[in-house]
Amino acid sequence: MSTGATAKAAAGDVSSDGGLNTAPEQAPRKGLCSVRHGLALVLQLCNFSIYTQQMNLSIAITAMVNSTVAPSQSNVSTEMPLTDPQDHWNLSRKEFKAVAPAYDWSPEIQGIILSSLNYGSFVAPIPTGYMAGVWGAKYVVGIGLLASSVLTLFIPLAADAGVALLIVLRVIQGIAQVMVLTGQYSIWVKWAPPLERSQLTTIAGSGSMLGTFIVLLTGGLICQNIGWPYVFYIFGGIGCACCLLWFPLVYNDPGKHPFIGADEKRYIMSSLAQQDCLPGWSLPLKAMVLSLPLWAVVVAYFCEYWLFYTVMAYTPTYISSVLQANLRDSGILSALPFVVGCFCIILSGLLADFLLSRRVLRLVTIRKLFTAIGVFFSSGVLVALHWVRSSHSTTMVFLVLSSAFSSLCEAGALVNFLDIAPRYAGFLKGLLQVFAHISGAVSPTVAGILISQDLEVGWRNVFLLAAAVNISGLLFYLIFSRAEVQDWAKEQTFTHL
Repeated sequence: MSTGATAKAAAGDVSSDGGLNTAPEQAPRKGLCSVRHGLALVLQLCNFSIYTQQMNLSIAITAMVNSTVAPSQSNVSTEMPLTDPQDHWNLSRKEFKAVAPAYDWSPEIQGIILSSLNYGSFVAPIPTGYMAGVWGAKYVVGIGLLASSVLTLFIPLAADAGVALLIVLRVIQGIAQVMVLTGQYSIWVKWAPPLERSQLTTIAGSGSMLGTFIVLLTGGLICQNIGWPYVFYIFGGIGCACCLLWFPLVYNDPGKHPFIGADEKRYIMSSLAQQDCLPGWSLPLKAMVLSLPLWAVVVAYFCEYWLFYTVMAYTPTYISSVLQANLRDSGILSALPFVVGCFCIILSGLLADFLLSRRVLRLVTIRKLFTAIGVFFSSGVLVALHWVRSSHSTTMVFLVLSSAFSSLCEAGALVNFLDIAPRYAGFLKGLLQVFAHISGAVSPTVAGILISQDLEVGWRNVFLLAAAVNISGLLFYLIFSRAEVQDWAKEQTFTHL
């Protein structure tokens, strides 16, 4: 293990020049045996639960409605079998009606229901991130996870009561999920050494893709065999069980954790010694507003989450309507891009930290490179979907590639806020979540409107719009992004709230 002086020097170099002069540093405990990696796995499980609860309606809604295929649909591939695949779909729909109720929701209503999870999330992230930064993330995240899980159990009852109640429940659930997704980043301010920041955050973040993969893989089978309500009962119950792990095992500060070893505690604290990451009650609001590196991250969040929420909400519907797959096959096929994305998120974090620790690239170069590759290639293959839809295998390959490339952004722009202002990580993550949820509220709704106008041209326009938004955000990010701690994150004179 490195001495405390070596660790402090390494931390100072990372903060001052974006990783150019990072000194090699040996952690006392590596891999999953360390408490900090164990914490990443617990957070991975929490993100798994939250994203199963976010995504379960996207797969269940194909069984909840009387029809998800517009009457104007006429783009059946010439490679399809002689038996009308729509008959297969209708047969499956009859099976679902026997085990659970179905509702007459138009594509516009479906788009509103799917995006309503984000409607109440505009005001919650900033105060949630602020509270997590000041008081710690343990109870903010734990309470949010428990609330979201309990509300998931009541979705079938809300759907029976009417669309209005279902939307209200989803709005409240979205606020609870914001507490989890925003508050967790405050933990890494005190737990993640600079040379491990990318891998720890991506291990935790990979739970989002894993949760989406599992709910898509099993959701169709659950709907087909025991009814769509059990999608919500099962994954809501899993979330409640996760709370039993969260509260006894997670601590805000490594110095207070009962199970951490002395060497690991010393390593973490010495590696962060040069970083001013102690939360405060005051914020440099004016400096934040004028900070172009911060705006670069904000714009990147909005644009990248536009594509993410569009893909997450409409992948099952795209596969079932365009590829004419039944609900079970739609869920299985929809799961493939996300399981690949789960592994790519982890690999991107490991690769980013490897390049930084070996001084192959500067930190700012790593962030820009991973973001550029992720955005350009994911947008390109997504746009090409319209012209390869006649081939089912090519369509699935392109969906998988889009997910794989977009995962690289997790080690790029999406974690950049921890580089420029670790002191305000909780607040900034809340601010970024606001823009992400605005994007998540608008993009599925716009997609639903485009698809309802003309199914074939609508899907093409959805993908073109998502790619245009994503690439525009990338250009802004490449020009203005930085990776060193900003002056306003170091100063001690602030504009008070």
